[in-house]
Order: sequence, then structure tokens, then C-alpha cells
Amino acid sequence: MGTRARVRAPELIGKGGWLNTGGKELTLADLRGKCVVVDFWTFCCVNCLHVLDELRELEEKHRDTVVIIGVHSPKFVHEAEHQAVVDAVERYEVHHPVLDDPELATWKQYAVRAWPTLVVIDPEGYIVAQHAGEGHAHAIEKLVEELETEHGAKGTLRRGDGPYVAPEPVATHLRFPGKALLLPDGGFLVSDTTRHRLVEIERDGETVRRHVGTGDRGFTGGGPDEVRFSEPQGLAVLPDGRIAIADTVNHAIRALDPTTGVTTTLAGTGRQWWQGSPTTGPAREVDLSSPWDVAWFADRLWIAMAGVHQLWTYDPATGTVRVAAGTTNEGLVDGPADEAWFAQPSGLATSADGERLWVADSETSALRYVERDGTGFVVRTAVGTGLFDFGHRDGGAEQALFQHPLGVTALPDGSVAVCDTYNHALRRYDPVSAEVTTLATDLREPSDAVLADGDLVVVESARHRLTRLRLPEEAVRVVGQAHHTRRAATEIAPGTLRLDVVFQAPAGQKLDTRYGPSTRLLVSSTPPELLAEGSGPGTDLFRDLVLADGVAEGVLHVSAMAASCDDDPANEYPACHVHQQDWGVPVRVTAEGTPRLPLVLAGMDEQA
Repeated sequence: MGTRARVRAPELIGKGGWLNTGGKELTLADLRGKCVVVDFWTFCCVNCLHVLDELRELEEKHRDTVVIIGVHSPKFVHEAEHQAVVDAVERYEVHHPVLDDPELATWKQYAVRAWPTLVVIDPEGYIVAQHAGEGHAHAIEKLVEELETEHGAKGTLRRGDGPYVAPEPVATHLRFPGKALLLPDGGFLVSDTTRHRLVEIERDGETVRRHVGTGDRGFTGGGPDEVRFSEPQGLAVLPDGRIAIADTVNHAIRALDPTTGVTTTLAGTGRQWWQGSPTTGPAREVDLSSPWDVAWFADRLWIAMAGVHQLWTYDPATGTVRVAAGTTNEGLVDGPADEAWFAQPSGLATSADGERLWVADSETSALRYVERDGTGFVVRTAVGTGLFDFGHRDGGAEQALFQHPLGVTALPDGSVAVCDTYNHALRRYDPVSAEVTTLATDLREPSDAVLADGDLVVVESARHRLTRLRLPEEAVRVVGQAHHTRRAATEIAPGTLRLDVVFQAPAGQKLDTRYGPSTRLLVSSTPPELLAEGSGPGTDLFRDLVLADGVAEGVLHVSAMAASCDDDPANEYPACHVHQQDWGVPVRVTAEGTPRLPLVLAGMDEQA
């Protein structure tokens, strides 16, 4: 076992206090003797949700030696509200202690730069590894096994139950529902996301007809009492009458036959898509990534593939799926569909005339749309400016603001209602006047809405109910506020900036170079004028960036990927793992700034 860098872990502090501990305030001293994995997350971030799922197996397998601590570090203003964090911990079934850190105090102490970031602390209280992004569960498990052996021999490992205390369950008909669909008889089908099922409800929006799904997380088909989902979200009717379901955490599209009650799988394998995987082919042979919503548009089922910042389509005639829009880069870039950038698209709706597909692009707090452009499709933005600007402001589209919208509903007059989730509001965008107005406020995390008898029935996700609203003849106008990301900018020196993505292959693995370079680096900036040289793709995990004169601040967008495989010459088919992360680093150019920007993908920055 090689010598490991050891840095004393800073204390865990957060103004919001602790959740899932039975009211106990935890300190690092309380965790001494355990292998601690600190997960810096925020509940808006789909990559953070992927990591929660990756950690479940580790959490169960090593439950007597490992303690996972979630540190909730907000991006959006709403995420700094304590009750919102409480809701998210239940919504996503987080079964470990969580520190609510609304002021990013612990984030700053640990010098974290991205969501999600995982930090491993050994039983003596020293940081021994840091990982950014997804795909690190295997590496962390190997490290944990090493720490168990090492500290078991030293007598510094303490086995036994951790500090997690489960909260009391709450009885409601729905629990954090995601999306809804109007049924032909006026009833509703609702994705009861946290309880892993669908619920059929009467026209009154309250009376339950039946459940579809056992209520247990899983990936099986069958009748209403047999089928299992994992955090289902979007719903859409297919031309043959079946209902397509975005089975989000199963990375699949399912189909419910309303006549027989039987659910089958249309697309997806149950595995998450990674860079390098196929992006087209037979639907049940291609991996997907956190499909969040579905809608029928242009003779295809369109899929909001939140996990990879793209839109995909499913063609029932051929039984195939393919990428339709987006590059996997996270951001707001318009243009031809194959060049556009999205950021966690989470809501879809087809316009009344069938000419546009509206998209709630949640992480850019934007309303986007797709429309035909000759023989192809083009992506345009109606409202929104980028990853770091959000708020609640009405008026002209060029200055109006949303905050992490999750749902869109096409209205008969050609306008679109937007479930402005983190503003707890229902908004309206009129394409004719290019104006944004507010239809209703005091909705708790609205995530979808459907038209029913001239009214809008809103899914109030954090109130666990459907709420019927009469469309007002005149909308409310909110002057509102503008917000910017809460993260402090990194001060960098003018001239040449050395970008280092730190990656150390996990123990027992090496970079996979059998088919060429096993690493990838993509760099861009907002505004583009920030970089005079250094933007674009490459295969090295380091680069010298030349900053342009006259641009004082901006955001560096860095996307890195590394593939490593088991280092065993006797194994003809070694297991391989992909590690990847996207960073958006706010920067400010100052004479006192750093000439080097390290971003840790996996391992420790030896130059820190």
C-alpha cells in the first residue's frame, strides 16, 4: 500500500444544522474511528442525485464502518431555505446524516469547486481523497477496503451503527409527486415520485382510484400490483393509447397499457449512459440517463434527458432511440439541434399548433423551444441568460427571470405556462408580446400543470397534492428580484492561467489506453471573449489558458473525463470505469490572483 497524503479535515459547520440525526449536532470527533465520505451536494443538481444512487450500495455494504455525511451546499436561493432541504432529504430518500450549510461555510473550508464533490476522511480524521463528479463509487469502495484493513490492524477502526436516525414517516395520498397527465374521462394519472409508483385520481384531484406499482424501488414489469419503478416523473400519451413514463432513476422509458394495466419497458437498459456509449440504436439496448419528462412532437416521443443535458427521441415505428438535440455540454447555447447546449432539461410540452416543443431548461432557469428549420431542428431561447443568473422578475423576455423551472404547459392561445419551481409560482410567457407575467404565487415547488376544463391543475410537489387554478383574465405583474450564484468567484491572475485537472487512477487500476487516449478535456468560457487562447477540446488533462485583455470576470466551463481499467495483465476483459465532471467556475481577473487553477477529478492535488 503506497504512502497516502494526509490533511487534517476541517470541522463540519452549517447554519442550518443537522438532519437525520435525531436532533444531535455532530462533530468530526463523533465520527472518529469511522471511514467518512462527505458528499457535497445540492438538490437541484441531477449529477448529485446520480451520486446519491451510486452511494447506496456502498452505504449498505459497509454500514458498520462507513458513515456518509451529506453537506447541502445551495446554488439557488430557494435551496438555502431549511424546509426545502428537509423536503429534499425525504424526497430523494437520503438515509444518512445531512448538514444544512446555506452559507457555504463548510464548502469553503474544504475548497470545493463543484457539485457533486466527495471527500474521504480516514478513521483518524485526515482527508485521504477527493473526487468530483460521478462514477467514483468503485474507487471509493476500494479505498474504504484499504482503510478498513489499515485501521483495523492499527486498532483505530470502530465498528458498529452510525449516527443516522430515520425521521418519522408521514401519511399522505401522494408524496412529492412529479408530473401529471389528464385522462380521457377527466381523471388524472400522477407520478408519485418518492413512493416509486403512479396514482390514478378522480376528477376532483383528491380521490384515489388505484395505484400502479408496488411502491418499492425496482425495475420490473407486469400488472399494477407487480410493476416497480424508481422515482418516475414525466408522462405522455402515445398514438396507440399507451402511456409513456419517464422512469428517471431506472434510466428507462416504460409504457403503461391503460386497458390491461400492464407496464412494459420501451427504452433503456436500467443502466446509466456514460460518455462513449451508443447514442442511437434499438431502444432497449441503448443506455439512457435520468429521463425527466416526455412529450409527443414531430412524430416522435421526445425525451428530456436531464442526466446528460440533451433531448433524445424514441420512434415507435422502428423501436429505436437517438440523440435529437444537445452535445452533453452544460450551458445555454442556441442554434442547430446538434450544436445546442442544454442544462438539465426537465419539462416538455408541445404547442397547441404542434409547431414547437417547449422546454423547461432548469439549471439555466430558462424557457427554450425546438422547432423545425428546413430538414432539421433548431433550438432557441425565449427567456433566460445562463447557468448563474436567476430570480423572479416579470416584463420583457430579455430581462425576465425564472428560478429552476421544472414544468411547461402549452396553452390554447399559443402562450405557455411555466412551473417556476423554486419561486413557488406559475408564470406565463406570451410569444406574441414576448412578455412574462405571473399567474399565481404561493405554490409550493410546482413541478407540472395540466389543462382541465379550462383550468390549470398544478402539481404542488412539496405540498403533496394537485391544486386547481382558474386561469386569470389578467395576470399579476411582479417586478421582483434578480439573483446570481452564491459561490464566490475565484481570483485569477491576468495573462496565462495554468489549468490542471487532477486525476489519479484508483488503486489497482490504470488509464485505459487500449483504443487511444483515455482522457478528454473541453474548455470554454462565458463570455467567450474571456479566453484569447485555450478553448476547445483536447486529450490532456492540463492546459495553458491565455486570458484576453479587458475582460475582468466571467465563467470558465471545464468538462473532463478519464477512463480507468483494472490493472491485471492476466485478465483479458478487465472491468473499466468512467470518471467525469463538468465545472462552471466563476472567475475574476485581479493582479493578486492565482496563476494556477486546479480542479480535482479524483485524488489529491499534490501542489496545493
